[in-house]
Amino acid sequence: MNSVDIGIIGGSGLYKMSALQDVEELDIKTPFGSPSDAIIIGTLAGARVAFLARHGRNHALLPTELPFRANIYAMKQLGVKYLLSASAVGSLRAEVKPLDMVIPDQFIDRTKNRVSTFFGEGIVAHIAFGNPICQNLAAVLADAIASLNLPDVTLHREGTYLCMEGPAFSTKAESNMYRSWGATIIGMTNLTEAKLAREAEIAYATLALVTDYDCWHPDHDHVTVDMVIANLQKNGINAQEVIIETVKRLSENSPPSEAHSALKYAILTNLADVPTETKQKLGLLLEKYLETGRV
Repeated sequence: MNSVDIGIIGGSGLYKMSALQDVEELDIKTPFGSPSDAIIIGTLAGARVAFLARHGRNHALLPTELPFRANIYAMKQLGVKYLLSASAVGSLRAEVKPLDMVIPDQFIDRTKNRVSTFFGEGIVAHIAFGNPICQNLAAVLADAIASLNLPDVTLHREGTYLCMEGPAFSTKAESNMYRSWGATIIGMTNLTEAKLAREAEIAYATLALVTDYDCWHPDHDHVTVDMVIANLQKNGINAQEVIIETVKRLSENSPPSEAHSALKYAILTNLADVPTETKQKLGLLLEKYLETGRV
């Protein structure tokens, strides 16, 4: 099949893209197993895109259980160069209210039980990750949101995403500690994706959709499940509008990204010394460096 430049990962509340046309489902196998679900290929705003429900279309996978490496590698196999990640988050700031959208530019890692690299088994690579989001892709995403004038939505063009392990939410002590660190929002998935996308040389940006305030907020205990589900549904509808507009803009003018050459100076092992099995396993990541003779 033809290469797909744009990938979309949908989180809680975004299990499908109803606007997709000419749809086909692909059950993709990777060297790291199967992705969370079949990947849906379809046409959106005139462009072919790949959509994946992060937790499965029936929301059956915990954050810790997600096959992060398979999800990102599958996108790489499809030829994805730009990856938009829609994610439900809690707010750690009074000014970031439910239904708002945040385009985080930084992460703090509080995960514990995850493999967040493709490397090892005879090859060492250390990606630059000071700016973990593709700033050019994030700008396209933010401009798309701003152009839509969505009701009840305030756009925050930057912020720090605290990525915790879960599945339990924070204690109040933890929530207040994260606030003291300067974190803006809290979630359980995006940092792992961002690390792997950078290693896969895919430009990555997060569309963070605020469902409620984290437990630091004095009104948090009054939030009901019905309220959170209602916000998830509203966020899902808003996210689809944003993604359609972003895809349209990307298809008209794809920005350059430093992520697209992230491995150029990251690989420390002489590729001639890497075990054959590992070279085969990471073939998509290494092929252009093997072809150019950079060993």
